[in-house]
Amino acid sequence: MRVHNFAAGPAALPLEVLERAQSELTDFNGLGMSVMEISHRSKDFVAVASESEALLRELLGVPEGYTVLFLQGGATGQFAAIPMNLTASGASADYLNTGSWSKKAIAEAGKYVQVNVLADEKASNYSTTPAAESISVSPGAAYLHYTANETIGGVEFGYVPETGDVPLVADFSSTIMSRPIDVSKFGLIYAGAQKNLGPSGITVVIVRDDLVGTARPETPSVLDYAAMGGADSMLNTPPTFGWYLLGLNLEWIRDNGGLTGMAERNERKARTLYDAIDTLDFYSNPVEPGSRSWMNVPFLLANADLDKEFLAQADAAGLTNLAGHRSVGGMRASIYNATSQESVEALVDFLKEFERTHA
Repeated sequence: MRVHNFAAGPAALPLEVLERAQSELTDFNGLGMSVMEISHRSKDFVAVASESEALLRELLGVPEGYTVLFLQGGATGQFAAIPMNLTASGASADYLNTGSWSKKAIAEAGKYVQVNVLADEKASNYSTTPAAESISVSPGAAYLHYTANETIGGVEFGYVPETGDVPLVADFSSTIMSRPIDVSKFGLIYAGAQKNLGPSGITVVIVRDDLVGTARPETPSVLDYAAMGGADSMLNTPPTFGWYLLGLNLEWIRDNGGLTGMAERNERKARTLYDAIDTLDFYSNPVEPGSRSWMNVPFLLANADLDKEFLAQADAAGLTNLAGHRSVGGMRASIYNATSQESVEALVDFLKEFERTHA
């Protein structure tokens, strides 16, 4: 039985994608082998890689002058790769701190650059994003980095920071492919695949070409954007099955209305769940309404002593992975692209019933 999966990542994948992969698992392209068993340099896999890149560019509207990379190491690997590729020794870079993943990016970057924290939302317990007009890029900063969506705290920017001529760098792990974005506003976008793109193990980096080729001499080749090249560059053996599934997932997005269709789908799901949390007396969402995430919805029970019982009953009802991150507790429903409206409505029905029997 397929459950209602609200995992934050690795997250739910479309059933159609899983069934397609299942049908091709032992015989890909009539080769009598799985895609996992063929060379990453073979024409069949290079075609998978090239077609995935072309479709990602089409869906996101990636303009000319940007390189698209499919890498390993997760978004966490990019915390180091970005300063190593975009700065020289002794440089400085600006960061916005809106929660757990921002903090990790700041800590890692601090090994390579002087980090200027332009905004820190600690005063609100990281339940807000900074006002757009409060952001002023530091003189000489190599770039400004922000986390578009804090997966753990459920905090999301409702705007794209203005940085003038300074490259804007964004962690889009939890929001990429969930709605249209203007890639031309960014110097670099990176995202772990395990939310809206595909399974864990592969990371997408979209980087403006003028920011490629200036890596520090000590940068490992697998982190050097110039060395890694595009879809036809196989410096290392990539996660071939993850790349293949990413391509299938992009086809599913295309066939379901593209990013406009995903935006309509995701906005409706988020509105349905937030309306229920705000209306019911037994639950609350800790995030300032203007900074609420479409993708990750944390909520608290009025009586925290009931948390374990809530999770046990939810799991028994087929509503899985609702526990909040271990660092913050409470509950969290992640409602990425593949999570259906029906799943959200099933959760809302459960919230109402649990309140009725426990309030």
